[in-house]
Amino acid sequence: MAHTKRIRRTPAVVILVWTLTLVMSAEGGAAPSQWRVHTGAVARAEAPQNILHSLIASGRLDDLRWPDFSDYRSEVTKLYAGSHFAPIWLRDGKPTAQALQMIAVLQEADGEALRAEDYDSYRWLERLAYLQRPHSTADEMRFDVALTVCAMRYVSDLRVGRISAPSFRVRFTDASREQELHLFVRLRLAEANDVGAELARIEPRFVAYGKLRDGLAKYTRLAAKDDGEQLPVPQGMGYPGPPYPGYARLVRLLRLVGDLPESYSTETGREQVYDATLMQAVRRFQKRHGLQATGYLDDATIRELNVPLSYRVEQIRLALERFRWMHYDFRRPAIVVNIPEFRLYAFDKDGKAALQMKVDVGDEFNGRTPEMDATLSSVVFRPYWYVPPHIASEEWVPFLATHRNFLASNDYEVWTSGGKRVSSEVTETSLAEMRAGRLRIRQRPGDHNPMGAVKFVLPNPHGVYLHDIPLRDVNFIVPERLVSHGCVHVEHPAELAAWVLRDQPGWSVKRVQTAMQGHGELAVKVAHPLPVLIVYATATASENGDIYFFRDIYGYDASLKEALARSYPAASSQNLK
Repeated sequence: MAHTKRIRRTPAVVILVWTLTLVMSAEGGAAPSQWRVHTGAVARAEAPQNILHSLIASGRLDDLRWPDFSDYRSEVTKLYAGSHFAPIWLRDGKPTAQALQMIAVLQEADGEALRAEDYDSYRWLERLAYLQRPHSTADEMRFDVALTVCAMRYVSDLRVGRISAPSFRVRFTDASREQELHLFVRLRLAEANDVGAELARIEPRFVAYGKLRDGLAKYTRLAAKDDGEQLPVPQGMGYPGPPYPGYARLVRLLRLVGDLPESYSTETGREQVYDATLMQAVRRFQKRHGLQATGYLDDATIRELNVPLSYRVEQIRLALERFRWMHYDFRRPAIVVNIPEFRLYAFDKDGKAALQMKVDVGDEFNGRTPEMDATLSSVVFRPYWYVPPHIASEEWVPFLATHRNFLASNDYEVWTSGGKRVSSEVTETSLAEMRAGRLRIRQRPGDHNPMGAVKFVLPNPHGVYLHDIPLRDVNFIVPERLVSHGCVHVEHPAELAAWVLRDQPGWSVKRVQTAMQGHGELAVKVAHPLPVLIVYATATASENGDIYFFRDIYGYDASLKEALARSYPAASSQNLK
């Protein structure tokens, strides 16, 4: 999930579009149906500035697939004020090279996991053809505003996603200067040498984003080719040697997705044999789908093999949308946790994954780990554990009502909200105070402390930490680990602490391990606080382009898919967590 800068090339469809417009112009024909009501109604030559003022003030353009652009009206007004209310996409009534490039980008928006129809993809060819025939100034202004609105919508969706804050508040950072949306469209697109290159500057700068976009094209092709045949569950557990009745389909599918070499032999007489080569291919498939890479055809593996490739396409599309929600200063190394992957990545200054490890995340029913961005400010060795108030009132109070000696015998302390320590003896009065949140519980450092031997402090409203856990020998074995109340348990806490403190003299892994075995709490402030992104993506990509898929453990993909299926304005006005 490291960052990169990917330059988009202007699609060849530009030439095709322009050629077709000339052909259609030569053939003549009526005005586009969505324009006829407007052309011919202009009885006098009205000044372009007046026409633009009127179009923008209405906040609506019936020529558009989504006519209401009132949410962009302020930005559109600022854009044309900057051009003295002259068109920015037309010169002498003809579309500029930049206009043709922009239209080609809009037509290919599906390749970015956006919806081309939201940006009038199928209408531009007709509009371009119409401009080749006699037309009015009003027609030109309508064309210009339509392209401006569609470009703004596309840029906003590409930059921050369709599900986002109001688009007109988006700001773009390029090196040391900031540009608002209207400036970006007017100065960086309408006057660009290469529109595709300018748009590449505002895409998510993760390597995984570009690889996933490639994966979207690949899996779209694969889904169209696949017959969707379902594999049977083998008797017992499939292993090398015995025949497997789904052999032909298994070979066909594993070849299609690239886990089995095309050179694999299927000569007559061995069609049903599940052999060692197939087992190795199944291991690769399992690894890419969040399963234990055993090579055995167990129920979980058959279930993933039978997932339609069209569903994989949708997972990639949703992951690309989520990538657009993530923004941080890429000049600083970051820690990224992907919840459904149960994995943490620590990136170096060059965007390479310097460290990665397994993690536990929140229980899917009672303590989901939140998506968020935060800043890691300190590392605390031998930490106290402060029982979160909601856990204390909902879980601890009922437990303590029948286990009155638990606190005193397990190294727990009780404090008032004002910071005064009181007796750990449990009484009806103290239970009522705990239930009301006026008494807090904390556990002293020790081998049974839920924080383990080190925690990573990233202040946030959810009270979530990255931290160690006790009893390390029984964790991080199974692929899916939904065991916390929302915090992230890390597999290798000493290595992570040493990486976080690597720029501070003396903090080697050995010293970190010594601090983790100490007797009292030790807090170390991070000299250069680090961004932490906790994200939710059920599809991602490695640097070599392999696509990985994971289970939708919290059901967030289903909710996002439903939201994105709504009409464009309805979807873009939402803000999903």
